[in-house]
Amino acid sequence: MTSIATPHDGAVVPPLSSMMTLLLATACGLIAANLYYAQPLIGPISASLGLTPGAAGLIVTLTQIGYGLGLLFIVPLGDLFENRKLILSVMVLGTVAVVGAGLASTPLPFLASAFFIGLGSVAIQIIVPYAAHLAPEAHRGQAVGNVMSGLMVGIMLARPASSFIAEFLPWHMVFFISAAVLVGLAVVLARALPPRVPNTGLSYGALLASMGRLVATTPILRRRSVYQAFMFAAFSLFWTTTPLLLSGPDFGLSQGQIALFALAGAAGAIAAPIAGRMADRGWSFVATRLAMLSVALAFLMTHIAPSGSTLALGLLTLAAVLLDFGVTTSLVLGQRAIFVLGAEYRSRLNGLYMATFFAGGAIGSALGGWLYAEGGWLYASLFGLALPVTALIYALTERRPTTR
Repeated sequence: MTSIATPHDGAVVPPLSSMMTLLLATACGLIAANLYYAQPLIGPISASLGLTPGAAGLIVTLTQIGYGLGLLFIVPLGDLFENRKLILSVMVLGTVAVVGAGLASTPLPFLASAFFIGLGSVAIQIIVPYAAHLAPEAHRGQAVGNVMSGLMVGIMLARPASSFIAEFLPWHMVFFISAAVLVGLAVVLARALPPRVPNTGLSYGALLASMGRLVATTPILRRRSVYQAFMFAAFSLFWTTTPLLLSGPDFGLSQGQIALFALAGAAGAIAAPIAGRMADRGWSFVATRLAMLSVALAFLMTHIAPSGSTLALGLLTLAAVLLDFGVTTSLVLGQRAIFVLGAEYRSRLNGLYMATFFAGGAIGSALGGWLYAEGGWLYASLFGLALPVTALIYALTERRPTTR
C-alpha cells in the first residue's frame, strides 16, 4: 500500500477513482446516520429506560454536544496524525458507543453512549478533507461534493431507517445493526484506504492554539461559516418542525408516512456532486446566492395551498427537496472554498467550519420547536424564511472575485 504525503500546490495528483469515491461517500453516510438514529425513537427509548419527558431531550442533546466537541478537539488531529489510522480509531470509539447504547437498560449508560456516539461520528469530518487530499486541485470540488452526497443521504435516511426497523424489532436492534455495519465498514476501510501522513510538525497544544489564529486571519472561513450556520439552522428547523406538522390534525400522517416524506426529501442530496462541479468551474459566487434563494423559496411555497390539502402535502414535499438541495449546495461550496487555502491545515479549517454551522443547526432546531409550540407552522416557517434571507443579505456584502 502506497503512503500519500500531503501534496504541495501544483503537485501532480492522480484523479480519485470512482470506487474510492463511492467507498468514502458510503463511509460518510453510514457513520453520519448514527447521529440521527435515536431522534425518531425518543419516545420508546425514554419509556424503556425510564427517562422523564423533560430528560428525554438529552438523548439528542448529548449526541450533539459530543459531535461538537469532537469537531473542535478530534477533527484537527487530521493535520497531525496519519489519517487512515485516525479515521479507524475514531470509528472504533463510535462503534463501541453504539453497542453501549444497544445494551443500555438504564438512563445513565445510554446517555453516556449517546455522548460518545457523537464524539465517534466526527470520523466523517476527517474523511472529507482526506478525500480532498487524494483529489487533484482541478477536481477537488467534485471529489468533496461526491463524498458529501453520501453524508447527506446518511443524514436524511437515518430517521426513516430507524423508524422502519423499530416498527418490527425492539429499538435496541437499530444500534446493534448499525454496530455490525460499522465493523464491516472498518474492515473494508482498513484494507482499501492509503495512508496519508501530514507535514504539520506541531504539538497538539500548538495545533489547538493555531485554530484561533486561523479564524482571525481567514476571512473566507469566517464568511462561509456564517453562511452555512444560517443555512443549516433553516435545515434543522425544517426537519424538527415538519414531522410535528405532518403528524398534527391538519395532515394526520402516521410515523411510517412521515418516514416516506423524509425519504423524498433525501433527493436533495443530489446537489452535492453538482455543487462540487460548479465550484471547480468557478461558479461559487453565483451558486451560493442561488442556494440561499432556493431555501427561502422552500419556506414560501409551503403557504401556497390550504394546510392539510393534498396540494399542500405535495408542495411541502417539493419544499423539502428544494431546501435540502440549497443547503447541501452551500455546504459543498463552502468546503471547496476553504480546502483550497492550504493542505497543511485543511482538517482544522474543516473542524472550525463544521463546528460553527453545527451550532447554528442546534439553535435552529431549538428555536424551531419553541416557535412551533407558540404559533404553529406559521411562526416556525417565517423564522425559517428569515434565516436564508439574512444569509443572502450578508452575502451581498461580499465582493465578486475576479479569479476563482
